[in-house]
Order: sequence, then structure tokens, then C-alpha cells
Amino acid sequence: MTETPLANAVEQACMTLRPERGESPELDIAFVSEPGSSGRNEDYVGVMLGDLMQRSARGSVVALADGMSGGRGGRVAAELAVRSFIDGYYAPPHTLAPEAAASRALDAIHRWLHQIGRSDAALNQMAACFAALVIRGATAWLVGAGDVRLYQLRDGEVSQLGGDDVIDVPFGAFVAHAIGLQNALVTRIENWALKEGDRLLLCSDGLYRRIPWRELRAVLSTQAPAAAVAERLVQMARSRGSTDDVSAVVVDVRKVPDLDYRYLEGVLGDLPILAVPACGEVIDGYALSTVLSDGHYSRIFIGHDLAAPQKRLALKFPKPRVDEDANVRQSIVRERWLAGKIDSENVLAPSAIDPARQTRLYVVMPFLDGLPLETLMTPALMSLTRGLAIARQLGRAIHALNRQGIFHRDIKPENVLVSPDDSVRLLDLGFAYMPGLLAPGPSTAPGTPAYMAPELIKGAEGDARSEVFAFGVTLYRMFSGGRSPYGFNSRVPLQHHRPDLPVWLDLVLEKAMQADPERRYQDALEVCAELDRFAAGGGETATAERLPLIERSPVTFWKSVALILLILLLIALAHGSGGT
Repeated sequence: MTETPLANAVEQACMTLRPERGESPELDIAFVSEPGSSGRNEDYVGVMLGDLMQRSARGSVVALADGMSGGRGGRVAAELAVRSFIDGYYAPPHTLAPEAAASRALDAIHRWLHQIGRSDAALNQMAACFAALVIRGATAWLVGAGDVRLYQLRDGEVSQLGGDDVIDVPFGAFVAHAIGLQNALVTRIENWALKEGDRLLLCSDGLYRRIPWRELRAVLSTQAPAAAVAERLVQMARSRGSTDDVSAVVVDVRKVPDLDYRYLEGVLGDLPILAVPACGEVIDGYALSTVLSDGHYSRIFIGHDLAAPQKRLALKFPKPRVDEDANVRQSIVRERWLAGKIDSENVLAPSAIDPARQTRLYVVMPFLDGLPLETLMTPALMSLTRGLAIARQLGRAIHALNRQGIFHRDIKPENVLVSPDDSVRLLDLGFAYMPGLLAPGPSTAPGTPAYMAPELIKGAEGDARSEVFAFGVTLYRMFSGGRSPYGFNSRVPLQHHRPDLPVWLDLVLEKAMQADPERRYQDALEVCAELDRFAAGGGETATAERLPLIERSPVTFWKSVALILLILLLIALAHGSGGT
């Protein structure tokens, strides 16, 4: 990370970002930070380009904080804000969306600074205005609190991106929100698409309050390098009488990456898909013993690592025909990327492989004895007690993924492994959607239509509520002996197949499968909590009471209305003809 290490000296730096595998845009970055008349610079600049994997998932960060002079700890607040934000932004799992990671990081540093400023007399009321520019792929985010500004020059026109947290008053203006200033922090997060040739300026108020808009546009429009532009702007602010600290960070966007569904393969390193091996072969030190399954697109073996022969593994090898289906090819690559990134006892996740060891595309997972839920639920009807135990574990698995910003999108009984002791593992993360992962998907939506929420079929990417829908369909089929919840015109109540089960179970599943995501449970844990509450005999069914027929089945409702109207019409006609 490049930063301004001295509080009483002019600091400047310039750097370039050139992607290794097309994982990020090409950038030229330069900054100049100069103390004001006090001799102590309360501005602080930090730049984190990141390594290849960080750039592909989190992007690069340019942050500027301006310590508020009204408090005693302005400089400390500015430095801590920048350094802690960058550390906190890169800390969460890469599957988390950039805006979620940024909000979490800024909120944490705000609460910390606010507490210090109220408990340490030497740092009384420490606070800092802050803005961070996050650049990932062809998208940029502005994360701001205070009056640090971001400008963009595009096609010769300058515009301010985002606003200022400043309130005008008769005697001037004051900052309404800043890091550490108040109990609660209001954070502004905006994003926009980058364009080749964009020039961005992140600057403190010591600069922009002194330079007229026309002159700012003229300097930014020059063909000079980023370093020369940043230095010129600081000098101009001084010549216009600025006595405050002055900081300017200039970012030139030279090129944005081309993004397609094979982007992730480029980041990870494009491994070949070779002819599927046979039993008895050794691939990269993995011995393949027996075939577990042989499908259209892949063959899964039971095997072991020669270095640890006592531990059985499942190894999935894609067949060359996966190139026929972009979703299937991407699913194998996505599983490879997720290897080693998930730690949940209810999720069977891929294991990490040393990149230097792997010579072809395949996925390694722990092998566990068990049967798919699809197989278990048809020979004999599932008891309520056993079914609820399976539901709890499956719900925890879904929630564990969702908390990391991973949305499975293919939850179904075939992807639920039940061990002999009834422990549950959720399988097959290949179709998962991860907002934090820059990996554009193919044009066709993945997943199994019978379990897909209506919004997924219409093109939505998926969230915790679409997971609830698939969870509800899976539980319905588990309890109904494999039957579908859909009839000819509407949903079939569970009691139609299982009159021995309690009514409240069907009411919970009905709410989980609502067409409108706003009417569903909002996450899988909420479903589990409701099931547990009713199973324990707590609460009344009124909280999950059956919805009106028009909401449960509009088609059936209007058919019924039409039938009633037709009967009334016939009665009226009969009476009319009888009177003539």
C-alpha cells in the first residue's frame, strides 16, 4: 500500500497498474499532499493496488481522508481511517460484494474512532472526512462521508460524482457527517461504469474551494501525465490563497478489461479440459480407484492423494463436451475458484489444490458416505421429526453460504447428501452466484426450473429470498414423497399428499414459495426458526395463516369468480324467460 507517511512534509507518488491476466483496468495514479500554514498535514492518502486475486475480486482502492481541525486528533483520525478502511475492505471473503465490504469496513472504523474520541482526552472529538475510490473491472465505486470530493473528466466535460455531507448555515457551512463525528454514520456509496480515457480527481477541500470550476476543467483536460496534473492543481490552490492542507489524487483510466463468461478462467489460469481418465490412472498425484458417477458432462471418481492414501476423495473431471454449454463450463471453473474458501460443516465444498500441482481442469472434494435426499424420500414417507432435522441442517448450510455472499441457485434434493447418521451436506456450488466475484455469467440462466424462483426465471441473479423459494420446494418434495407442489392451475396443499402432517408445516412452506419475494421469508434461517417454533408448540398459526385465494392462486380465484358470475347470469336468464 502506498501512503503519506509524514505529517509535516510534502508527499507525492505516482504508480501504474498493468493487469497480469486482464483482471483489472490499466491505470496511472499520482498524488500530491501538502501541509497548510500550520505545518502539520491532516490529510492522508492511501493507495492499494492489490495482488492479482485481490484485484479480480475486490479491485484497487484509492482513499483520501481530511482530519477535521476542530478536534485534537484530526491527523490521527485521517490516517487511521484510510489505513483501517483498506485493511477492512480486503479482509472479508472475496465472495462479498464490494459495496457490502466497503460499508462494513467504514462502519467498523467509524465506531472505533468515535469511541476513542470520547474516551481519550488527547484525541478529543477526533474525526475525518473521507472518500475512497474503488475500481474493479470496468466499474468504480465512491464510498464517502464528509466533504472530500471526487471529480470525473469524460469527453472534455467535468462533473462531480456524489455529493457533500455539508449543511449551509447563515455564517457558512459545517460538515454533517464524517468518520468518528457522531454516533451514527451515514455513508454514501455510488457506482458507475468506467470508460477508457476517463480522468478522476480525488481532492480535499483545501483544493477545490480555491480553484474555480473553469480552471479546474482546463487543468484536468490537459494531455499532461497524472503526476504533472496533480502537482499543477496543488500549486494552483496555493496561488489562489489556500492556507489549508491540500491533497490531489489523479487517476487516469488507460484501458478497461473485456469481460465475458470466461473472465474467471483467465484470472485463475486457463487449464485444459482433456479426455476423461479411467480407473487406475494417477493424475497429478491423485490415484483414481472407482467411478462414482458418469454423467453427460463429467465423470466423478473415488480416489486418494498418494501423499495421504487413508483419506478418500471425490474427483470431478469435466468431459471435453462441456464447451457445448457455457453454464456447465463456468460451473467447473467456479467450483475451482471456491476451493478452500468455505468453512461450514453442512456444505461439501471443493478442496484447495496447489496451482503448481494441477495440470488440467478438475475439482477435488472430500468423499462422504451417504445418499442424495432425492433417493431417500421416495421409498418411504419422511417422518416429521426426521424431516425437520434435515431441514435445520440444510437451512444452516444455505445461510452459511448466503452470509459469505454466495447464493447456491441450484438447491434441490439431488444436491443434498444425507449421511447414514442423518448429517446433511449441501453439494454442487457450480451454479452459485457471488456478487463479490467479477465473473459475468452466460446469457442463459443456470439452475433447475422446477426449483427456480420466478424472479430467477425472469433474469434476476439471485439472493437469499430466491434461495428460500428453492428451499421451500425441496422441503415440500421431501415431505410429500417426491411429489411436485404444483398442480394444473395452482399449488397443491401438502395435506393432499400427507394428511398425517400438521397444517402449520404446509403454511410455512406456502409462505416460503410465494411468487412475490417480498412475501416470502427473507432468509433460510427465518424458515428454520418458524418450523422450530411451531414444532415446539409455541405461538399461534395466525402468524403464518393461509393467504387469501387471490394471492395463493390468482388463476383459480378468477376462474371461481367467472364460474359464480356465469351461474348468476344463467339464473337471471332463467328467471327472465320464466316471466315472459
